[in-house]
Amino acid sequence: MNLNVAKKDTNSIKKDSVITVLKDSIIKVKNDTIKTDSIKKSKEVIDGIITHDAEDYTIQNAKDKTVTLYNKAQVTYTDIDLKAGIIILDYKNNTVYAKGIKDSLGYHQRPVFKQGGQESEQDSILFNFKTKKALVYGVKTDQDGIITYGEKTKRVNDSTIYMRKLRFTTSKKDNPDYYIATNKAKLVPGKKIIVGGSNLVLADVPTPVYLPFAYFPLTDKRTSGFIIPSWGDSNSQGFFLQNGGYYFALSDYFDLTVLGDIYTNGSWGLRGDSNYRVRYKFSGNFSIRFENIIQSIKGLSDFSRATNFNIAWRHSQDSKASPNSRFSASVNLGSSRFFRESLNETNGSQFLTNTLSSSISYYKNFVGTPFNMNVSATHSQNTNTRVINMTLPSLQLNMDRIYPFTGKNGVKKNPIQKIGVNYSMQADNRITTTDDEFFTSKMFKNARVGFQHNVSANTNIKAFKYFTLSPSINYKDVWYLKSISKRFDNTIKNNEGLEVGGTVTDTISGFNRFNEYNLGVSLSTNIYGTFNFKKGRLKAIRHTIRPSISYGYRPDFAQQHLRTVQSSSIPIAFETYTPFDNGIYGGPSSGLSNSIGISVNNVLEAKVAPKDPDSDEEDKKITILNNLNFSTSYNIAADSLRWSPVSVSAGTRLFKDKLALNANASLDPYQVNSEGQRIDKFNPGLFRLTNLGVTANYSLSSKDFEKDKDDNKKQNQEGNGAQNTPDVFGNDFPTTNNFAGNPRNRQNNQEETTKETKLYRANIPWTLNLVYAMNYSNPNGLGGSVTNNSLMFSGDVELSPKWKVGFSSGYDIKENAFTYTRLNFSRDLDSWRFNFSWTPFGTNSSYYFFIGVKSSVLSDLKWDKNKPPDRRLF
Repeated sequence: MNLNVAKKDTNSIKKDSVITVLKDSIIKVKNDTIKTDSIKKSKEVIDGIITHDAEDYTIQNAKDKTVTLYNKAQVTYTDIDLKAGIIILDYKNNTVYAKGIKDSLGYHQRPVFKQGGQESEQDSILFNFKTKKALVYGVKTDQDGIITYGEKTKRVNDSTIYMRKLRFTTSKKDNPDYYIATNKAKLVPGKKIIVGGSNLVLADVPTPVYLPFAYFPLTDKRTSGFIIPSWGDSNSQGFFLQNGGYYFALSDYFDLTVLGDIYTNGSWGLRGDSNYRVRYKFSGNFSIRFENIIQSIKGLSDFSRATNFNIAWRHSQDSKASPNSRFSASVNLGSSRFFRESLNETNGSQFLTNTLSSSISYYKNFVGTPFNMNVSATHSQNTNTRVINMTLPSLQLNMDRIYPFTGKNGVKKNPIQKIGVNYSMQADNRITTTDDEFFTSKMFKNARVGFQHNVSANTNIKAFKYFTLSPSINYKDVWYLKSISKRFDNTIKNNEGLEVGGTVTDTISGFNRFNEYNLGVSLSTNIYGTFNFKKGRLKAIRHTIRPSISYGYRPDFAQQHLRTVQSSSIPIAFETYTPFDNGIYGGPSSGLSNSIGISVNNVLEAKVAPKDPDSDEEDKKITILNNLNFSTSYNIAADSLRWSPVSVSAGTRLFKDKLALNANASLDPYQVNSEGQRIDKFNPGLFRLTNLGVTANYSLSSKDFEKDKDDNKKQNQEGNGAQNTPDVFGNDFPTTNNFAGNPRNRQNNQEETTKETKLYRANIPWTLNLVYAMNYSNPNGLGGSVTNNSLMFSGDVELSPKWKVGFSSGYDIKENAFTYTRLNFSRDLDSWRFNFSWTPFGTNSSYYFFIGVKSSVLSDLKWDKNKPPDRRLF
């Protein structure tokens, strides 16, 4: 039987006709010159359509039943896609052979075999369509991040592959920086790799690290498995193993990691971490940690034991899940001393934190109404005093501002129509406890419950053309389920055992309430002053002044609730109180308030022309002073000391917003006596400074010194091409050394000259952040002192594109000592990562060293060493 033979053509040709072999059918070929009865019927061997193509030529051999494809050849059969330089299809033996093209440029267009989601690259491949077996030489495969190189590979079927002289790694470089070498291995695509004796090789140098066998799971899903611990030693804890445990891949939506620490002196710790995520709905993580820390040896005088725990939870809801409701959580609670005493905590910011806070909230917006609701549970914990404040729960109901007197279509023209009304209700159940009573029944005994309603109404009136008059009224109603009552008890004894008597506070259950209101009005305006300049780049300076004067009135609402009780055995010793003094919102306001408030805000701006007067750039606006504010008040109802201290605050940004300066001060207009008490006499001349605070933040980086490259590039018009002109900081340097062999350094393109060059020139990126804080206090005028005076700094330096050094520290000028200092060194090793964190001194002095493979598949190929801080618990 003769088949059509396509003539050799150097130009690309169209795709060859598709050859389809059906069951018990005869191969049908156009222009056939052989009688059909000479063809023997055969069983089905090819059960799909074979499509092939090549860029240069396709040769069909009718006698041998082969098709040869040359240059960028491609064959597609069912789910198999094969690309190579040369492909030979053999229909007699049901095989396909593929190899690359070897020429003066080397061996290229290596075969790339793809079946389903599996892809491999090899030197050559022989594949049998009937048996599905293959023989591969020089194979390279990528199985879920593990790249394998095998000299000889035999594919038995779709699920089993045997390899000889195998190297596998996660490095994607042509010459991997590391690999694991083994003589034989079994690969089950998409499931696992089982290898025999294997050896770790770094930069083609074998290491002593040897494994008799290894098993690597290959799957696109998470799998459970053991986590290898890190080891180390400590002066106070002895030898230890940290962060060893088991990972549970519970489902596609959440997992669980259980880790443990153990120390030879008896200390131990447990940690459980879980991550969860449901796409388009919510995501979060949960962590619980417990540590039993032992110091010294039991029986010795310095022996101590401490048990600490910490619970952390983060939950966030996708904004698309429910537009009108939202649930979120941010929890961080536990023992106050956990982060300061923990033996396995490398987060420096947690060590410096003085407070722990938590919040769980649910928000609901009632569509079609102005109301929304928020239910939350909050927690605040002071790690120094160990006092814990919680609200379990807190309910807030808010009504957006409504305008009940608006005209038709919501028109608000006159002051009546502009009246806006707000309403809010808050209900809290507050608990105050300590570390010792946390999570016990005692913490609920002194819980306090209260309800607070607030209603406000305001409007604005245009007055005298340039002024805005804003009257307002506020009403508050407070409900309590408990109140207090005080009584005198003459059996109370002092420290010496003598009966001196005293007051006893009783808590009375039952509904009780009080209400109050206040009236206010404010008058404000804006004053603009512009100073123009005719010479120089400075065009104008604009000064904006926003003065405001307000008046407020509030009656004395505490008078009607005041009660009197004898406070000691002295008959004339009495104290006054209200039944609401222990309430979470306090009691009714005492004393008549009839005051005038005065404030003045200032902003100073400048307009500067561009450097080039012929430029099309617009004038630039620069802020000289962001704010300069003064505020005080005058209490008309007071019989003395009617003026309150003047509060002053100022802020500005300099050096292209790199330096932020802020200052605040308190100025008292009254004098003090010899005992430091204020008297109703004004200071002569200036105010008396009682408090001064100054902060300065400055951020600097190497980019601030870089110039626009376009300003430094000049074009040589004499035929020598473009030249780079280096700037002062070495920003614009050539990417290659100017050796004589570089064609760009040949003069007139004729002769070569030797030039003297520097060995290395480069920019080293860096950042530096400086924070200065100072506070001066002199409240009683008897002699002030600086309570805080410190300079804090942090930053990083990239020694190379892959080397980075970070630091954070500070200097306490008052105490003449360095603050908490931390250094960090990191190195990107392509397939590996290196990190070294060091706290050189202080109570938290420690270090952490880690080097390991980046890929999660071989994450256990690592070495980490941790030296926990040697600290005393008590």
